[in-house]
Amino acid sequence: MKHFTDYATRLNNILQNHNWKDVHKLTEALLIVWKEKKQVFLCGNGGSGANAIHFANDLIYGVSKGNRPGLKVHALPANQSVITSLANDISYENVFSYQLAVLGEPGDILLAFSGSGNSSNIVKAIQKAKELEMKTFALLGFSGGKSLELVDVAIHFPVDDMQIAEDCQQIVGHMIMRWLADNRHSVR
Repeated sequence: MKHFTDYATRLNNILQNHNWKDVHKLTEALLIVWKEKKQVFLCGNGGSGANAIHFANDLIYGVSKGNRPGLKVHALPANQSVITSLANDISYENVFSYQLAVLGEPGDILLAFSGSGNSSNIVKAIQKAKELEMKTFALLGFSGGKSLELVDVAIHFPVDDMQIAEDCQQIVGHMIMRWLADNRHSVR
């Protein structure tokens, strides 16, 4: 039992001590992008990639519940054919930045999900998004890595535990989805 209560206590402490202002900045930016019919790009590896794909669902359907169209979202780790062809033919470190080069436009948003913030494909995606004049955000754990300084807004949970870092990503995603759903009346 101690294992479970210890885990829950660590997660709870991280959440209770977090300053939520950067989450609010992301939420407001997403609302603007939704109103302006711009695009949102999500990327991540492993569990963070799965969280990115889950968040895409929340932004496309969860915020609207069928009342109006959701946001225009691309979960960059979702298309296995694209990922494997780019990884094989170019390099794995370019699987997200290449997609952004094709699809991204000024004023769009990139949201990177990363435990460490140091994965080369995440760093390159952020750099490409900046070149394209996109707004850049990241949900990060550990020290935040290279991504912490690269993005416009970092939502950083300084926890040296990948599972808790990924839990925080999921929780933030659900918080944002619920806020956007509550404010969908302002989107035409």
